[in-house]
Amino acid sequence: MKPVFPLILSAVLFLSCFLGASQTEAAASSGSTDAKQIVNRMTLDQKLGQMLMPDFRNWQKKSESSLQAFTKMNEEVAGLIKKYQFGGVILFSENVKTTKQTVQLTDAYQKASPNIPLILSIDQEGGIVTRLGEGTNFPGNMALGAARNRINAYQTGTIIGKELSALGINTDFSPVVDINNNPDNPVIGVRSFSSNRELTARLGLYTMKGLQRQNIASALKHFPGHGDTDVDSHYGLPLVSHNQKRLREVELYPFQRAIDAGADMVMTAHVQFPAFDDTTYKSKLDGSDILVPATLSKKVMTGLLRQEMGFNGVIVTDALNMKAIADHFGQEEAVVMAVKAGVDIALMPASVTSLKEEQKFARVIQVLKEAVKNGDIPEHQINKSVERIISLKIKRGIYPARNDDSIKEKITKAQKIVGSKRHLKAEKKIAEKAVTVLKNEQHTLPFKPKKDSRILIVAPYEEQTASIEQTIRDLIKRKKMKHVSLSKINFANQVFNAEYEKQIKAADYIITGSYVVKNDPVIDDTVSDSSKWATVFPRAVMKAALQHNKPFVLMSLRNPYDAANFEEAKALIAVYGFKGYANGRYLQPNIPAGVRAIFGQTKPKGTLPVDIPSVTKPGNTLYPYGYGLNIKTGKQL
Repeated sequence: MKPVFPLILSAVLFLSCFLGASQTEAAASSGSTDAKQIVNRMTLDQKLGQMLMPDFRNWQKKSESSLQAFTKMNEEVAGLIKKYQFGGVILFSENVKTTKQTVQLTDAYQKASPNIPLILSIDQEGGIVTRLGEGTNFPGNMALGAARNRINAYQTGTIIGKELSALGINTDFSPVVDINNNPDNPVIGVRSFSSNRELTARLGLYTMKGLQRQNIASALKHFPGHGDTDVDSHYGLPLVSHNQKRLREVELYPFQRAIDAGADMVMTAHVQFPAFDDTTYKSKLDGSDILVPATLSKKVMTGLLRQEMGFNGVIVTDALNMKAIADHFGQEEAVVMAVKAGVDIALMPASVTSLKEEQKFARVIQVLKEAVKNGDIPEHQINKSVERIISLKIKRGIYPARNDDSIKEKITKAQKIVGSKRHLKAEKKIAEKAVTVLKNEQHTLPFKPKKDSRILIVAPYEEQTASIEQTIRDLIKRKKMKHVSLSKINFANQVFNAEYEKQIKAADYIITGSYVVKNDPVIDDTVSDSSKWATVFPRAVMKAALQHNKPFVLMSLRNPYDAANFEEAKALIAVYGFKGYANGRYLQPNIPAGVRAIFGQTKPKGTLPVDIPSVTKPGNTLYPYGYGLNIKTGKQL
């Protein structure tokens, strides 16, 4: 008989999610009336300011000779916020170093905008995209996909929301609901929940509801879908060539589900979708004719998202300084095109890092004003966008400002919440549930080292080997395993040689972490330079371990697709996260969760949320969606 409590908890969460949605919709409805009145009293400059969300990631004061991470408010930045009356600011890791400092910064940001409080946003997705210097990072979306538990997703959103709220951050550009159905995707990968539309939609929806439950505005990204691309839009302009039927059935499905359940915001993708818009534009980079990407497409933003899919919330662009946009369209023109397309907020519309560059803001405002005055952008469209922005601020308790706590009280509260033991315990449990065993031949796992056994740790970077080492030392300290001796190899940009083989021969156990962003279709073990280190070096370690009959486990640290490079391994696990240990803290719980599984401290139950295609036999699936082994019996879960 199944225990009753988890079923009750699931029902409570379900009801709180969706009954809560109707209540917030009612609040938003009443807020829209107030928003309209507020907008009617605003000048055009004030309205346009609300539609811009710059970053102040780094700043160079007049008195300084170089750029510095912007961690403390100064008169120069405060003056720009007051002058241009921006609607919001996006924060990056450069801005949020410690809990105390972050609370002081967000408080100062809001003081610089006394009339209409700012949307203070951040990319705190969990997993490999996290910004907070202190806090709970979680294992990430694909790890949630491997665990298959909607309560884990809701808990992740809830805890991230609690921590952001305590810090004075009111908007999270999360969750990613892109469906990662392209193993060669260089930018999404483990940021996606799955290649399966139902799993992606379900977990994305519950993550969103967890954030909203803490009154954090949540942004779905990247619309209409960045999952089936093999180009990173930070560096180039990707294209998705599927027809409308396929896009509606797959890529758009999670967005529609979340929109129907009360999504606050949608972030655009700088991706070309010719099925929805085949309009061409002459590139400013090379003069070639290129397709207009979704961010700048009225057919996509207004026709598809607004009219067809019924989204009435706030549309925010992905960063407009990304090369997919900035190189081809120019930043000022891109802002105008985005607003014409139907976007409400232009994210990072100009890169300003000192007062010398202030005119960039002025020029963006000016070109928008000219577009309104010449009828290129109707003013009623601007009014509608600003109404949506103000309505969201009302709905999420941003406007009017309601927190009368002193800065000291805010800091004390935040220090109790951010990165608390309770939150870290939840993070650890979720990471452990995600670990997926793909191979365990001859009962290689779990490792059971004797006293003073020699364990060799191999991974690309120091923070990754440090994470494995620190986890083992923690297990020894807690008397979960006998004392062992540890040695490490960091192999990024290295060529395997006789000295490394000597270390393998001397070891009793070998743990190797692999980190491959994009698989090489040809595995060539004869490569003697360091250009192919990501696959060649760990394969050389694996082959040497097999030759010398040493217990060896390969731990896939990033995209699980790299497991296909190690078919010969007897033991293979996926952990869905590569961040390691630095500055006295684990940057992600994934590697420690994998290590605990390797030494038999947990019973991993993760199953693949994606197919893993074969590298050696193109077109074949090596490990299918839903695959995962019981570490003890070797049978499929």
